[in-house]
Amino acid sequence: MAAQNYQLPTQDVSWLTRDQLLFAVSIGIGVDELNFVFEQNGIFEAFPTYPTILPFKLTDQEIVDFGARFQPPTIPGAPTFRSVNIVDGGRTITFYRPIPSSSANQQFQLKNRILGVYDRGVLVASSKTRRSSSMPRPGKSPLLPSYPPPKDKAPDAQHMYEVPTNAALIYRLNGDYNRLHVTREPGKSLGFGGPVMHGLYTYNCAAHAVLKEVGASRPANLRELSARFSSPVRLGDVLVTKIWKLGTFQDEYEEIRFVTYVKGKAVLTNGRALVRPSSSPHGKF
Repeated sequence: MAAQNYQLPTQDVSWLTRDQLLFAVSIGIGVDELNFVFEQNGIFEAFPTYPTILPFKLTDQEIVDFGARFQPPTIPGAPTFRSVNIVDGGRTITFYRPIPSSSANQQFQLKNRILGVYDRGVLVASSKTRRSSSMPRPGKSPLLPSYPPPKDKAPDAQHMYEVPTNAALIYRLNGDYNRLHVTREPGKSLGFGGPVMHGLYTYNCAAHAVLKEVGASRPANLRELSARFSSPVRLGDVLVTKIWKLGTFQDEYEEIRFVTYVKGKAVLTNGRALVRPSSSPHGKF
């Protein structure tokens, strides 16, 4: 293993209220949740997973060159990576407090640290590096936690959402301008047959499903959210997110499991969330 706990340069980030509106609309939030999509609503809130877009956007309000921005950093003791060979494996986010609808008059920064670089072998007949948020074991690949849904129990909630045919064109305006999600050639060369949706798009759609179905659409009700990207999603697919309540709690947040499917195939797995139930006195508007 190389580069254990290697600290990358700190990056400034910023956003406007308009960025929050665009992000919410881009992941399928509509007029039944005005607290996310109408700035003049009595309660207006930033969607909690918005920070997932900030590594792409940084402080820019203009279109950026994706290829130039996302050249992999030089990591001491690690091989040179090509950006096209990096696979985003998933996300785990802990939410300590809701973010403001705008960063105006405040300073926010991304602090990035590489926990370790490991040889993960061959994936889909090509050598790739999978990024993970798990803690490393010296000399070995990290043990990723497993969060399967409960066996022999029907979901407590289900959320369906059809990916619009222009979803990639809208979502990219948040700051992720990778042409893989718009033009056919990159996806065909990688074996996808054409454009595929951003993995974080699916993650954020699942976050919306969980928060809407069991968290009363209140950002403060979401404490943690994690999922693994298992299969690409395409325009026109119907995302079916099945949600299970475990009945166990960490403080006032209930343990949740979820899986997102397309035509019966799991596209997001290992889904786990900590959500304050809408029945809680603090879980409602």
